[in-house]
Amino acid sequence: MPEGPEIRRAADAVARVLAGNEIVEVGFGLRRLRRYRRALEGAVVTAVDTRGKAMLTRFDNGLTLYSHNQLYGRWYTGERGYTPETGRSLRVALHTATHSALLYSASDIEVLNDAGVARHPFLSGLGPDVLDGDLAAGTVAERLRMPGFRGRALASLYLDQGFLAGIGNYLRSEILFVAGLEPSLRPGELSPVDLARLARATLSVSRRSYRTAGVTVTRDLEQRLCAAGEAFEDYRFWVFGRDGLPCRRCGTTVVRYRASSRGLYVCPSCQAR
Repeated sequence: MPEGPEIRRAADAVARVLAGNEIVEVGFGLRRLRRYRRALEGAVVTAVDTRGKAMLTRFDNGLTLYSHNQLYGRWYTGERGYTPETGRSLRVALHTATHSALLYSASDIEVLNDAGVARHPFLSGLGPDVLDGDLAAGTVAERLRMPGFRGRALASLYLDQGFLAGIGNYLRSEILFVAGLEPSLRPGELSPVDLARLARATLSVSRRSYRTAGVTVTRDLEQRLCAAGEAFEDYRFWVFGRDGLPCRRCGTTVVRYRASSRGLYVCPSCQAR
């Protein structure tokens, strides 16, 4: 499933072709949404933003297109008339006079007014967005100490969108590795120094992934691995997907656990309890 950085980058791409422009034609692949076609045609897109893994395309008539890609959804953008080569099903097509934004395969799509956005069950349950530029490490540390979060294992807490929105499976593994913390630890067991380090890693790893289109290792390491001929999927992560391979820091074999029904990757030495 795409995580916060991927959805934010998709939103950036959609905004580049739609923001500030009038929508001249709308298409919906889901029958239940077709009644909104006339309401959106002629409206101007004012912003395209995200809340965690959800995208919000906002119009000047007060309506918002809410979309969550879930496992298979994907946005494509291009000049008007562009059709991607894909076997996916078209769900939403937003056309300006010159460009198009096309959403394929997603099914969690709604058209909402401001009140609907405010009371939407998914959006209203989200914690702060990990990519929010105003979110500080101190605030993350404060949330880690909150009664509802401090007693939970980091492995499950870091998939809870009510704790922080936008973190998913690969970010969970990468953040905990960079922080040097064993996933079964609970925030209440951590020292203030550990909490501060975890809070900083939470923001730095997530924001680096957004800036680099999915790379979480340091820039120096990325350059060395690229120079050695490694492909993107091989060099982008510290531990995620690298079970059975040596840790990039200490050489210990990375192991994969199952936590919250998802794969969690750990270096037993760098993340010793």
